[in-house]
Amino acid sequence: MKILAFESSCDETAVAIVEDGRTVLTDQIFSQADLHAIYGGVVPEIAARSHVEVISILTERALADAKLTREDIDAVAVTYAPGLIGAVLVGVNFAKAAALALDVPLIPVHHIRGHIAANYIAYPELEPPFLCLSISGGNTLLVDVRSYTDMSIIGATRDDAAGECFDKTARVLGLPYPGGKPIDELSQGGNDTAYTFPVAHVSGSPYDFSFSGLKTAVINIAHHAEQTGEVINKADLAASFTKAVSDSLVPRTMMAAAELGYRKIAVAGGVAANSRIRRDFIQAAEEAGCELFVPPLKLCGDNAAMIGSQGYYEYLAGTRGSSDLNAFATKDI
Repeated sequence: MKILAFESSCDETAVAIVEDGRTVLTDQIFSQADLHAIYGGVVPEIAARSHVEVISILTERALADAKLTREDIDAVAVTYAPGLIGAVLVGVNFAKAAALALDVPLIPVHHIRGHIAANYIAYPELEPPFLCLSISGGNTLLVDVRSYTDMSIIGATRDDAAGECFDKTARVLGLPYPGGKPIDELSQGGNDTAYTFPVAHVSGSPYDFSFSGLKTAVINIAHHAEQTGEVINKADLAASFTKAVSDSLVPRTMMAAAELGYRKIAVAGGVAANSRIRRDFIQAAEEAGCELFVPPLKLCGDNAAMIGSQGYYEYLAGTRGSSDLNAFATKDI
């Protein structure tokens, strides 16, 4: 079964064709990072307009790259939540039109379910149940994946997402947007014990996260240095900051896996590309005797292949959208 999939929840326009949920025939991505870099973050209106400009072109390119015609498409899948509402609406409306024109089923896909499904593409042997940590610019979630379509959130950030914290820290350090990769590269030569940062715990909710205090601590260090004339060692700060994020994510995930009895742990989302976090998860999983699944870097960020993968399992479960399918800025998984 060949699914034409669309992803437009933030600042990447992506179109993919996925066969039977696991085989990616093509995955076309247009990144808007350069458009938003001068603003230090994503501008929703600019993002939506860019999606409108390129989504049709990417669709034609995807069909050509996969050497397929419109008649070869069996279904259309699309991210319908969560995300920047204007951006998500572009993908949803285009997908509805495509499904209608092709006379094939329309499959709405939750963005976080898509990130989880990126691991199905990378690891053909992976099947639910397992525990997944989804970490990105907009979300930090611990998800109990009981089946391909039966999932529940057991832990979440109470304030900022981990990826947002990376972007804000990068801005403080004068690094380009998006901040994840520049911080990762800068931290390689830094001392991760040079600065002490808080690792927040939420009383009564051991699986929840909080990153606002960490972000504030970084800002306070920068302000203090500016006021006193102190020179910040940016590499040390980046390394110490990354360690603090990892120290928040990894132990909670491993604790949840142990308490829920899971031996399979997956990590997904853009922040999963960070080398320190990947390394710490590998070590923790080995020590606990757990299987760890982390997608390759190209599948960590937003892409349509993951939407096509999850779309296949949603289709098998009977999930369908109609002409009144709407987009949502926030929605439970």
